[in-house]
Amino acid sequence: MSKKRILTGDRPTGKLHLGHYVGSLKNRVALQDKYECFFIIADLHMLTTKPSREAIEAIGQNAHELVLDYLACGIDPSKSVIYLQSAVHEVCEMNLIFENLVTVPRLQRVPSIKDMAKSANLTEIPFGLLGYPVLQAADILMPRAHLVPVGKDNESHVELTREIARRFNTLYGEVFPVPDAMIGDVPTLVGTDGNAKMSKSLNNSIMLSDSAKEVEKKVAGMYTDPARIRADIPGKVKGNPVFIYHDIFNPDTAEVDDLKERYKKGKVGDVEVKQKLAAAINNFLEPIRERRSQYEGQKGLVEEILFEGTMKMREEAAFTLKEMKKAMGLSGVWNKISRKAEEARKKRERA
Repeated sequence: MSKKRILTGDRPTGKLHLGHYVGSLKNRVALQDKYECFFIIADLHMLTTKPSREAIEAIGQNAHELVLDYLACGIDPSKSVIYLQSAVHEVCEMNLIFENLVTVPRLQRVPSIKDMAKSANLTEIPFGLLGYPVLQAADILMPRAHLVPVGKDNESHVELTREIARRFNTLYGEVFPVPDAMIGDVPTLVGTDGNAKMSKSLNNSIMLSDSAKEVEKKVAGMYTDPARIRADIPGKVKGNPVFIYHDIFNPDTAEVDDLKERYKKGKVGDVEVKQKLAAAINNFLEPIRERRSQYEGQKGLVEEILFEGTMKMREEAAFTLKEMKKAMGLSGVWNKISRKAEEARKKRERA
């Protein structure tokens, strides 16, 4: 292994948004030359909250859209492995082994599990959702990753992966590196509604593939300072989603500073502030949209990338599982049975 490795990815539930970019995608693109990167299309994880036949049938198209978003943002498939989780069967066996290295009370302390259940309108937590971080540990440790670029909400999952890796290494010998989480410069991007983080399910997102007009419409409807009912009323800048987005996506700091100063004095209306924000976001998204359009025109490209990446991951997974079983002594059990069975067969043939 010449370079250290990265594992991260997304569930195929739809296209990606600005929150995904600042939370993880930006780091993935920046690190793909320094690290050996593995990006997972986590369709098994999707089943924890979306197990319906309709949702499963949408996986193919959603995976296609995810890969287009990856390529459009600058992920290079010649430098990175992009693969489909459910097609690498070793992850299920690794998950089963890891389940025995963690307790139910420990999983119940993972803060994001209840949030995920709430977002999915689940009144009870399915076994698979409770074990979500364990399967995630199998994903991360399968390529023996050292670094995991994730959003703030997944930091606790990586911590559990670290515990599982240490537990396995203590019991059976050093097989896994203990991976670190890498949180984006913007750990959590607030949604356009100002009430929660940006999320596809909450309809408060600006997608990476949105057209210029869609961006303008969404920005025009963004939550601002509720106490500011007229443009001549001084408004709050701190915590205001419109200015949070300006700070992240508007590179013209002089313009942002001027808008903030006038906003606090009641000398600028929300319309002007939002128009300039929409322009900044569209300037940011335009090259992403252009690259996406180019890749969309190459029929079969996405499927070829996914196929080749999945085949590469299958090789990595087979190696990792073999090393795990060897360290645990599990492979020795079956090898002994196989050897004795073969000896008995030959003995009968000689008789």
